[in-house]
Amino acid sequence: MNTEVTPARRGILVLALIAAVMGYPFVFTSNYAIELGMLVLLGAFLGQAWNVAGGFAGQFSFGHAAFFGTGAYCSAILVSTYGVNPWLAFALAAVSGAVVGGIVGALSFRFGLRGSYFALITLAFAEILRVLADSVPITRGGLGILISADPGWKNLQFESSTGVYYFAAVLCAISLLIAYWLKTSRFGARLAAIRENEAAASALGVNVFWQKVHCLVLSGAMSAVGGAFYVQKYLFIDPYLAYNINRSVEMLLISMIGGAGTIFGPFVGALAIGLIGEGTRALSTAPGLSLVVYGLILILIIGFLPQGLIGLTSKLRRKGASNAS
Repeated sequence: MNTEVTPARRGILVLALIAAVMGYPFVFTSNYAIELGMLVLLGAFLGQAWNVAGGFAGQFSFGHAAFFGTGAYCSAILVSTYGVNPWLAFALAAVSGAVVGGIVGALSFRFGLRGSYFALITLAFAEILRVLADSVPITRGGLGILISADPGWKNLQFESSTGVYYFAAVLCAISLLIAYWLKTSRFGARLAAIRENEAAASALGVNVFWQKVHCLVLSGAMSAVGGAFYVQKYLFIDPYLAYNINRSVEMLLISMIGGAGTIFGPFVGALAIGLIGEGTRALSTAPGLSLVVYGLILILIIGFLPQGLIGLTSKLRRKGASNAS
């Protein structure tokens, strides 16, 4: 029995996924269900943003909220204070996340920070930005920034939940294309070499410092786009929402549970976390129960499935092949 995922099978799976995502709002028509689907797609996009650095390059971060919040505030300030077109603000938010990613990467990697030290320094940057956002006048401190509601595509605001859902689906598709590019490009191969062994990669001629900086620039830009999307969806941002550590943890969890360093891992992780969250809320009203379940699943993933749920499917295919032979 052939259990290998051939290109033809992979293509069929991708087409089935596209059909499922596109048809979801026609099957589950309630605003609640569509909102839940949108959150899964946004989570997959943000998880992929973390995956670019943490999965493909092995640069684990605890502070990706620094990039998310920067993009959110950049978009909100440009739109509400300076009257910039939301589409242009959306693009500039990506630039702001890339700049912050470049700064964090350059400072961290220049001093040789890696592993837990790099994770902690990203957390520190996120906290510094949260304090600044709570203090400087342009962000209106703890009051936050409120964007006027003016529904329409021209203002990047959505008249229906379906419009928001499909916009999130487009972002998710773009993130999957980026992941596919990283899997197949020379840049992605260099990142994989760095992830496995930095010293060996350097000995082979890879400029480890600049490759890691470029990786964090891309990851920061993607995270900032997620922040800009959040602002345009909810029309409000404050320091807690922008730079909350829970945001960083959620991005990490999605990628790790689904399968860090894989193309579809963040999508699978976002779907799993969404289903678990809804399941725990249906079974119990105890606050924080879903976080406890997430933690237990992460422990199991790290202990038994280091490649996440995507890795589980590979294990099952190999087991099926050995049983068939």
